[in-house]
Amino acid sequence: MAIASSSSLRHLCHDLFPKYPSLSHNSRHKPSLQFSSRGFSSRIRATSAVALEPDSSIQQQDTVEVDLFACPICYEPLIRKGPPGFTLPAIYRSGFKCKKCNKSYSSKNNYVDLTIIAGTKNYVEAKPVGTELFRSPLVSFLYERGWRQNFNRSGFPGPDEEFKMAQEYFKPAEGGVLVDVSCGSGLFTRKFATSGTYSRVVALDFSESMLRQCYDFIKNDDTILTTNLALVRADVSRLPFSSGSIDAVHAGAALHCWPSPSNAIAEINRILRSGGIFVGTTFLRVSASTPAILRPFRQRILQNYNYLNEEEIKDLCTSCGLINYTSKVQQSFIMFSAEKP
Repeated sequence: MAIASSSSLRHLCHDLFPKYPSLSHNSRHKPSLQFSSRGFSSRIRATSAVALEPDSSIQQQDTVEVDLFACPICYEPLIRKGPPGFTLPAIYRSGFKCKKCNKSYSSKNNYVDLTIIAGTKNYVEAKPVGTELFRSPLVSFLYERGWRQNFNRSGFPGPDEEFKMAQEYFKPAEGGVLVDVSCGSGLFTRKFATSGTYSRVVALDFSESMLRQCYDFIKNDDTILTTNLALVRADVSRLPFSSGSIDAVHAGAALHCWPSPSNAIAEINRILRSGGIFVGTTFLRVSASTPAILRPFRQRILQNYNYLNEEEIKDLCTSCGLINYTSKVQQSFIMFSAEKP
């Protein structure tokens, strides 16, 4: 059998992978080619999961292994069956299955459901009030239509400034995979996706209505639809990613809503690669600017949420194994960052 020239191989690679518009040149997560006696085969490391109407022009292809998404039960990488590639229609036509647990996961409405309870028919798992509130379609609709704007009363500088601050922390993760946990309606997901900074962005939330609202904002913006973006329903305390597979995790105004912040941050530590960055914002229970006479009342008012103070947040991050903790505080607003060793 004749050996192909290096020029021929380059042309063949170009035919197989004509373009990856959202992958930076220095990304560590580009597709890899493997050569066998039957020719070249591709191994896709990630995918997006924004649902589109099925495209009849897409032909079903062979099974493709996916390294990014993992089973939330055993953390084994999921096997994807469907058309190859990062395109949105291809993901919509795909199914996911864990070979170890033999459990299947599929697209639901506009997102992929990767919760442990995905597919259950009779079992319903209730969450604390702070979590259930954001599963309300009304709250999801109002979140970017007045709800989030009220955060500035507590010192939040506003989404644009918060995004700039987060991007400064995330500089070591440029070209990698970013997961926006508790993404809500995708306010920051859209900013991360269109920044061109990351090879892939995953919008992740437990609320079905928030994910639907997230897609409603995305579907009308072609600049976002063409990015490598996934919408995933998942529990922050059981993240559907392999250990050490994620470069950056963002959690905007979220920590106080988590049923167990310690479990969530431990999971974030698990999925981050060495050197990976976690950035979060939340409301402080009390801060240095809170008058002493008001502190007992503030703690009582906020008792349905896990509002912490500065020292508790730092202690929580370091006790979960993260290092290089730093923070910025303005009134009751805090942005904090920590790194995976």
